Amino acid sequence: MTAPESPPDSAAGPTGDQPRFTSLGTQAARQLATTTKSEPQMQAITSRWLLKMLPWVDVKGGAYRVNRRLQHRVGRGRVQFDQNGADDIKVIPETLTELPSLRGYSDTAALKEIASRFRVREVRAGQILFDAGQPVTEAYLVVHGRFTRYTTGKYGEEEVTGVVTDGEGLGDEAIGQAEPRWHNSVRAETAGVVLAVNWDGLEQLAERTPSFAAQLAAFAERQSKPMNRKGEADVPVQAGHVGEPVLAGGFVDYDLAPREYELSLTQTVLRVHTRVADLYNSPMNQTEQQLRLAIEEIRERQEWELVNNRDFGLLHNVDHSQRVSTFSGPPTPDDLDELLSMRRKTRVFLAHPKAIAAFFRQCNRRGLVPGTVDIEGHQVPAWRGVPFLPCGKIPISPQQTSSVIALRTGEADQGVVGLYQTGIPEEFQPGLNVRFMSIDTTAVMNYLVTAYYSLAILVPDAAGILEDVQVGRTAE
Repeated sequence: MTAPESPPDSAAGPTGDQPRFTSLGTQAARQLATTTKSEPQMQAITSRWLLKMLPWVDVKGGAYRVNRRLQHRVGRGRVQFDQNGADDIKVIPETLTELPSLRGYSDTAALKEIASRFRVREVRAGQILFDAGQPVTEAYLVVHGRFTRYTTGKYGEEEVTGVVTDGEGLGDEAIGQAEPRWHNSVRAETAGVVLAVNWDGLEQLAERTPSFAAQLAAFAERQSKPMNRKGEADVPVQAGHVGEPVLAGGFVDYDLAPREYELSLTQTVLRVHTRVADLYNSPMNQTEQQLRLAIEEIRERQEWELVNNRDFGLLHNVDHSQRVSTFSGPPTPDDLDELLSMRRKTRVFLAHPKAIAAFFRQCNRRGLVPGTVDIEGHQVPAWRGVPFLPCGKIPISPQQTSSVIALRTGEADQGVVGLYQTGIPEEFQPGLNVRFMSIDTTAVMNYLVTAYYSLAILVPDAAGILEDVQVGRTAE
């Protein structure tokens, strides 16, 4: 039985491998058609919530000075270490000035001698470093590990008063005291390493080093001055009196060395060939599209700088007193409540999307459903009515930890403000200008694109950070 012959209009050609059409094919037809196309797309564009939520202050002089009341309480930073092995760990002497008692101390030789006196000590999980009420015989620097400050409550229960982590110190309360004693107990929640120094040795060093003794005396004097609960110079006031008592007089003293924020910048040179700009502008202007994407990249870098810049970025400029560590690792509702309680009028939480997911996992475990709030027509998740916004510029460490930033914003509320200058020459967007530079000998046009910006924290409690936030998924 033979196969039937193919009809004359079959798609198979004479040899069976070449198609044969009875009408014009689509591939040929497209040569006469105009393709419908999109604008150039960019995957790296994010929501940039930080830029949207910050109130922006127009800085006409190029710098912004933050005037504050005189502060008696010295801020605390974090020391750094040089590690060359498990038992060869040394504190970097210059970073000892991050401790409140040594803030501003410039005697390099004394700092090196202090650093040389510290000895490495390993601690196991659950070990008590010291108990409340014990005499202070040593001072400590935490190399790594999580330590809990706690005290005994009124009815005998344990009350946690704080968490101490990498780079923090213990022992400042002994300065200026005749018989110093620990105010709280400290327990290691994880295995860790501390550097310990004998307190008697430091006192002996002070006896033969006048500059060190003067530094400690000045610190003790500052701590003894009248101050309010935020450490600012006190103003004498009276309340509840009757009759005509003599009222105490005083004044509000100002910081004599206020911080000034100069505008930073992000720049790029956009290069467009004149042939491209002249001939290939339909249906889209090539120069405009190049400029649009360049500006998007600049704005992305601008937000990164506002978070990570060492000079003015949030992660490096939030006051140490406004930094708290998670109690157990993942960000729990309890941790967010503690962060929220540290300031009034918290307007926004910012966190890496993975940190937000980790927080929601903790809510799911407790059977909690976070609410939502409306921002610019978007329903965004919220905790205690404060929006929880994603910010991918907050980094995740190799140990899979990140941070959650809480902000109070605006000048009226003494919060965090963004800084820029408007009205600059050839301004394209507020605080951003595009300036034509030249056409070089290769017929390439050059445009200088610049964004000017910075960020200021008006008072220390305007911003806070929840640190050491575990973002990885843990076993159930």
